[in-house]
Amino acid sequence: MDRIFITKNGVTDVEDDLKKLVSIDRPEIIKAIADARALGDLSENAEYHSAKEKQGLIEARISYLKNILSRAEIIDVTQLNGSIKFGATVSLEDEESGEEVTYQIVGEPEANLEKGKLNVRTALGRALIGKDEGDSVTVNAPNGERYYTVLKVSYT
Repeated sequence: MDRIFITKNGVTDVEDDLKKLVSIDRPEIIKAIADARALGDLSENAEYHSAKEKQGLIEARISYLKNILSRAEIIDVTQLNGSIKFGATVSLEDEESGEEVTYQIVGEPEANLEKGKLNVRTALGRALIGKDEGDSVTVNAPNGERYYTVLKVSYT
């Protein structure tokens, strides 16, 4: 099985999510299924079918998170420095708009652009690997080429 690179914070987030699913969400849905079952005929019991569907989603998510943890290779970003690599926090300037953005380069389980977490496997993530402060980066985005300048690289 392939290893999944993940930061220490990412592992903590996955563990917290898993703990909530197992200790709160799973027992709640089991109770909801029991309550719906008590309503009688299951063939036309929308509450029962909805709860069973939700249970399936919860169990799938639990399995997914356990798989991530079993394959996780934790990267301690505080021990890194230099050019951009997995775990780096990178400030970029869009050369066309002048807009400044900051991302941390992370793996798929942690990726969330709204939180500034950029998947290392995206076009921008791949283009940034190995670059240094002051370097220009060209990214082939779906809406055309984008050009960025690396303003700052840090590992915190």
